[in-house]
Amino acid sequence: MKILLTGAAGFIGMTTCLRLLARGDEVVGLDNLNDYYDVQLKLDRLARLQGHPSFRFVKMDVADRPGMQTLFEDERFDRVIHLAAQAGVRYSLKNPHAYVDSNVVGFMNILEGCRHTKVQHLVYASSSSVYGGNTKMPFSERDSVDHPVSMYAATKKANELMAHTYSHLFGLPTTGLRFFTVYGPWGRPDMALFLFTKAILENRPIDVFNHGRMQRDFTYVDDIVEGVIRVTDRAAEGDAAYSSDAPDPGTSHAPFRVFNIGNHNPVPLLDFIGCIERALGQVAQKNLLPLQDGDVPATYADVEALRAWVGFAPATSIEAGISRFVEWYRSYYRV
Repeated sequence: MKILLTGAAGFIGMTTCLRLLARGDEVVGLDNLNDYYDVQLKLDRLARLQGHPSFRFVKMDVADRPGMQTLFEDERFDRVIHLAAQAGVRYSLKNPHAYVDSNVVGFMNILEGCRHTKVQHLVYASSSSVYGGNTKMPFSERDSVDHPVSMYAATKKANELMAHTYSHLFGLPTTGLRFFTVYGPWGRPDMALFLFTKAILENRPIDVFNHGRMQRDFTYVDDIVEGVIRVTDRAAEGDAAYSSDAPDPGTSHAPFRVFNIGNHNPVPLLDFIGCIERALGQVAQKNLLPLQDGDVPATYADVEALRAWVGFAPATSIEAGISRFVEWYRSYYRV
């Protein structure tokens, strides 16, 4: 297969590229290498890909409409895995325009490219953030997601609506994956695991929000990538049982699907910190703070639909995953 993967210099993007290349696919990796976080980390991820004969890198912003149009017309991709996005809930409070440019305008360009070049299947990154202030656990694709609590979440919900429109109007198979707190080696510096590890090693206190009364469905990156690959290989189909009288938000009469992809095992934040402490052999100084604007106290993924669809089954314990991250962090930063 010839696959376009956007966000190739990202954490999940790089890991997905490696898996696709290992099984023999041709991958065109796209990234704009923006400076939302350390660009050198992105370049070092890319360096792991660029020696492969079946990988080509294109530096481009998905919001570049003429550039994206030309890329799709010239390359004629079989499938598209769209992971590029302006990430981060907290940053969306400071710079909301960046989220519209990348996550809405950029996604529009992806949809148009797929439509006009008859891409077989578009898989794209949604987010557990779409569940907003929902309190019914675990989060299910059948739940309403009409009350986002951050601009980031609103743009991800918009992506799902836009994808459905193209599935309905043009028969484009689209599958959205709602990622739940992905972590592991080569992870993002703005995520809790990275921030906590760095601070503890530097003997600085860590900021623990909601006074530690948080739970997250932390999901190891290799488990996530396994799910992404399996979903990419099975194009979305219309659901014959779909009823407009009692609509299921996760399915449609059109070739459209939305799935949770998580560990199905929420971990209390203080237990998560404890795993980091044991992996580092150091105790964290904790700065207990209130819940931040745009944040939610708990996430918990119901992954039964994804299991039924592609046999998804997360296999990595939080202890093993954190240990692997710490091993990578110490090696990469030589600490």
